[in-house]
Amino acid sequence: MEKTGFLSRYAHERRVALRESAARVAMAPCAEADWLQSLQKDVPKFIPFLTRKCGLEFRGRLLEIGAGGAWLSAELSKLPKVVEITATDFSPLLLKEQAPKVFTALHANTAKITRMPGDFHKLEFPDDHFDFVVCSAVLHDAANIVQVLREVKRLLKPGGTFVAIREPVWPLVKIKSRARMLARLVATGVNERFYTLSDYREFFRQAALPLEVKRVNISSGFKYYFNAVVNGLTHARYAFIGTKKAPLKNRNPKATPPRISKGTYSSRKGV
Repeated sequence: MEKTGFLSRYAHERRVALRESAARVAMAPCAEADWLQSLQKDVPKFIPFLTRKCGLEFRGRLLEIGAGGAWLSAELSKLPKVVEITATDFSPLLLKEQAPKVFTALHANTAKITRMPGDFHKLEFPDDHFDFVVCSAVLHDAANIVQVLREVKRLLKPGGTFVAIREPVWPLVKIKSRARMLARLVATGVNERFYTLSDYREFFRQAALPLEVKRVNISSGFKYYFNAVVNGLTHARYAFIGTKKAPLKNRNPKATPPRISKGTYSSRKGV
């Protein structure tokens, strides 16, 4: 937790200060109770969605990048096949002060979780080290998304999976000018980058990390069916799932295909 000198050339102390300033607001006594209540209500819905609807089976060694309060690590730590989790963020304050409150609120299995300051543009882990890399509302805040995705790919074992959720994505319907909308958000203190779904597909393509996009819908009742219709149109909620390809097995280039012996019938008509 006391590690220093971990920032890459893509990050600097000013961005760390901004992130920690926002965290202090969230952890203020007047806001902390509401923040924790919202945390307990909403975040436990994501893991069941990812496992049941997206078919993901979290297991082995996991890494969370841009973890902040590490709620995603907290939820994943309760899964029986998850052995260990490393939660990283370039803000030591969030990992040191906010994460323990999150772990308590969500009843995390803290024995599985290691917190470590780190810049997701360049992390000090060996190649092919993690079965899963995960993040929540992180990619859009990167100075260089492609570099982050390349780093993720380096750290994943062959066949390993990257899961990114809660990224702000521009919907297809432009109800109002996006420029005016961004200006309004900035005026209210929101300093976020927004990208289209096509932008994210291009980022993953440049990083050579095959991407699967899943529509996220964690609502219930009538709201579930309504969100299923409008998701992507008036609002956009997706899970980005990238899988590192396993290397092809060595093949003998001189090998010839097997021949069909006499007396063997083909199922193709006319043969």
